[in-house]
Amino acid sequence: MSDHIITERRGAVQVIRFNRAEKKNAFTRAMYAAMAAALTSGDADDAVRAHVFLGTPGAFSAGNDLGDFLAVATGGAHGGEVMDFLLALATAAKPVLAGVDGLAIGIGTTIHFHCDLTFATPASSFRTPFVDLGLVPEAGSSLAAPRIMGHQRAFALLGLGEAFSAAMAVEAGFVRAVIDEDKLEETVIAAAQTLAAKPREALKIARDLVRGPREDVVARIREESKLFAERLRSDEARAAFMAFMAKKG
Repeated sequence: MSDHIITERRGAVQVIRFNRAEKKNAFTRAMYAAMAAALTSGDADDAVRAHVFLGTPGAFSAGNDLGDFLAVATGGAHGGEVMDFLLALATAAKPVLAGVDGLAIGIGTTIHFHCDLTFATPASSFRTPFVDLGLVPEAGSSLAAPRIMGHQRAFALLGLGEAFSAAMAVEAGFVRAVIDEDKLEETVIAAAQTLAAKPREALKIARDLVRGPREDVVARIREESKLFAERLRSDEARAAFMAFMAKKG
């Protein structure tokens, strides 16, 4: 498992912690593979009753590693690790929670459309610059976001690329509450442990009823992924990536 993903147990809660602070927790293919494995193994383990995603102070995740993207855009192989993670996330059998502090970009935002509870600090900022990079929404967000927040707010996030503050995210419905930074982790873990202590079958049935069928979400993830892969090799995406890398340099 990638050193940039740390998994630990807090009783019946599995914590999946992003540990690439020097890159603001931008996800590599190895990190996607590790997260997919953690979700899959946790779902299969009767001792695990809930999953929690946490980043590092100031950065939940800056999104996908642009080095990986650039490799694909210039003719490299496009691996299946991202798809493995997205499908494991969308079909997770146990509650999924997250705690956000700071940047939540791209997948760092869209992951929360699959979370049952997300808590965020006042310093959190949610943004999806897919179109700016010549890409399209991913992680089933083009279906899930309008369902959660309505067309206009979803398009502001996914099309316009507008940044949402933590308070805006609460109002939009994909964050549960704004929590002070020094209370974030304990709040998320406490919520997960409260869920983990509830009657297992009753909670599963209630969660499945609330979430509804997953088939349409899975189908949309696959559709988006196909378009995303095509766009990665487009002239627009290649130019956007090269401009971004040049600006960083």
